[in-house]
Amino acid sequence: MSLGKLGYYNPDKPMENRITDIGPPHYYVMFPPVIKKNYGKWLYHEIVETGIIKRVSETGDTIWVIRCGAPRFMSVEHVREICDIADKYCDGYVRFTTRNAIEFIVTSEDKMKALRDDLMSRKHVGGSYKFPIGGTGAGITGIVHTQGWIHCHTPATDASGMVKSVADDLFEYFRDMKLPAKLRVSMACCLNMCGAVHCSDIAMLGYHRKPPIVDDEWIDKLCELPLVVAACPTGAVSLGKTESGLPTVKIKKDRCMFCGNCYTMCQCTPLADKEGDGVVILAGGKISNRISPPKFSKVVVPYLPNEPPRWPSVVKTVRQIVEAYARDARKYERLGDWAERIGWERFFEKTGLPFTEKSIDDYRLAYDTYRTTTQFKYTEHAWAVSKAVGGI
Repeated sequence: MSLGKLGYYNPDKPMENRITDIGPPHYYVMFPPVIKKNYGKWLYHEIVETGIIKRVSETGDTIWVIRCGAPRFMSVEHVREICDIADKYCDGYVRFTTRNAIEFIVTSEDKMKALRDDLMSRKHVGGSYKFPIGGTGAGITGIVHTQGWIHCHTPATDASGMVKSVADDLFEYFRDMKLPAKLRVSMACCLNMCGAVHCSDIAMLGYHRKPPIVDDEWIDKLCELPLVVAACPTGAVSLGKTESGLPTVKIKKDRCMFCGNCYTMCQCTPLADKEGDGVVILAGGKISNRISPPKFSKVVVPYLPNEPPRWPSVVKTVRQIVEAYARDARKYERLGDWAERIGWERFFEKTGLPFTEKSIDDYRLAYDTYRTTTQFKYTEHAWAVSKAVGGI
């Protein structure tokens, strides 16, 4: 018997019994039976009421999906309660969407109604819903966010606290589909933007306004200085020496964009600051390719102060934008499409936001990406060239 079959590495046959994929199981394995049976065979879906989607297959099978809002950070008790609900109504199956919503799938309308009533009856001690149903159609979906003060090391603001405050204020738009189109709200607690706020209808971004402070006494003892220098994307960090001759790094303040990459490499370059840190509001982004190409968000409010625990200025500003959009946009028009149709000057007028020179900005790589969308408009020249080379 070979070494490979005995479970040992065989140098003569290095690929024998080799495990090449030790990651998570394929998603197909995790499908509920009704989903696996009808994979690729769904004919249509309809939103029967807020947060409840009916899907019909060409085989005749029908499912009801109930979507619930959920916090990004969950207690163990909350996760266990989700599992208990899934065991009771959904044969143990449950899924999470990309915006942290919980989806329960049932195969009969009677089960759907029983599950809906059960979910809406479950509340926290303070009276808020544990599993609020909503986030479908022309409404606000769940607000995705980053780690914030709880886990991240470079945040300029908190994430979960701010999102909770904004979500509470906009709850009516989560529960009712009364907006012109879907509205995506996102939040990132620093410029590294692991919350993808650069392409959301409305985005909140934590922002540092002061460069890092260098702890000259400890930096050479705790950090590899070349890594600190190499981590800076703008070349603002360079090697230097203290007055006493100790190795350290220098910060070129006019080059610093306050991203915190240096602090990621070295804890002796902190940049968190109570007065300098705050929140930027962006608007108009989207990933969807429907009607118009995907868009980047634009800065519409360059700075709002950190005001924990409920961030009243941020909540007020976001509501101003949502209400102006709800009043003035056309049906199916995303927020960025509305702003471009009326003009960004009118956007500031209708939302009541002050316009400053800091709002005159855009992403400069557009010329590289003009043709990366399917929203391609053929000119006579492009049509003729494509026809000549056999492309049409």
